[in-house]
Amino acid sequence: MSWLVSLLVLSLLIFFHELGHYYIARRVGVKVEVFSIGFGKKLASFYKWGTQWTIAAIPLGGYVKMKGQDDTDPTKKSYDDDSYNVKTPFQKILILLAGPAANFILAFVLYFTIALGGPQILSPVVGKVVEDSPAFVAGLKTDDTVLSINSTPIKTWKEMAELIEFSDGTLHVEIQRDGFIEHKVLNPKITETKNMFNEVIQKKMIGIGSAGVSHKLELSISEVFSYATEQTIFASTMIFTGLQKLIVGDVPANELGGVISIVKITSDAAAFGWMSVLAFAALISVNLGVLNLLPIPALDGGHIMFNMYEMLFKREVSEAVMIKLTIAGWAILFSLMGLGVYNDINRLMG
Repeated sequence: MSWLVSLLVLSLLIFFHELGHYYIARRVGVKVEVFSIGFGKKLASFYKWGTQWTIAAIPLGGYVKMKGQDDTDPTKKSYDDDSYNVKTPFQKILILLAGPAANFILAFVLYFTIALGGPQILSPVVGKVVEDSPAFVAGLKTDDTVLSINSTPIKTWKEMAELIEFSDGTLHVEIQRDGFIEHKVLNPKITETKNMFNEVIQKKMIGIGSAGVSHKLELSISEVFSYATEQTIFASTMIFTGLQKLIVGDVPANELGGVISIVKITSDAAAFGWMSVLAFAALISVNLGVLNLLPIPALDGGHIMFNMYEMLFKREVSEAVMIKLTIAGWAILFSLMGLGVYNDINRLMG
């Protein structure tokens, strides 16, 4: 059942991406011939609003086919009034941006829904205390709850970690232990650790781990908007940074995941409830938006690049160059997909 949920989530994310392209294309007068969720053999289809709506057998992607646009053969063009080819570069860029934009908007809506439901967040409750660390020396113990640091109230583990990381000098820590309030004084120590990209970094720490205790975050309406905005920006920044590190080699290629990882993690999230599914769906939606903006000819970003060239130089990219770059783009895309699947299989096999 959970695998079915993961495929449904992936299909819905793809649907919204393609719906963005479809909506703007229709708004600027382009005929959309096919709107497909999935590739391969047609499982079901119907004709409505001048478009063939299709569900195909392989639910790992989708596309909208606009009149005069064919990625498999860039030479096939139409110059009818309702063709993609006769629109200005600016209109084409709007159509191309609409897909990724739909993913970012969907991510915001999902994070907004999570915020309304009250997201679970780590409480500042101490778990493991590292021996001989500043926390150990100061007398912090497992199950202590941090109430404030330097008179700043602490409500979440994240708030506490950030305050410690960017602190300057001695910390006056107020804790609750067995129903009593105690005060501890300690000095953070720069310690070697790993970040979310598995890179070794140096940061100020006091030597404690989380107890894994969480609580429901109660948010006002304004805080709900702020939460959704911050989470969408954070997810976008994280994915952009991850891609950058992958390209320059700071993150090894074996960290790249493919569609199997997406399906498996979504399936695992389903076991923890709908809030977890929504959170992961929002992250994947942002991922789809970011990846489609890459300047690879087979993706939206590549087509945006061609249209920006036309805007700057007042001429289209030559057909010969277009064909070569499109073939190269597909080669890069399939190579990345193949590497992702290869890594997924290696992980599954241990």
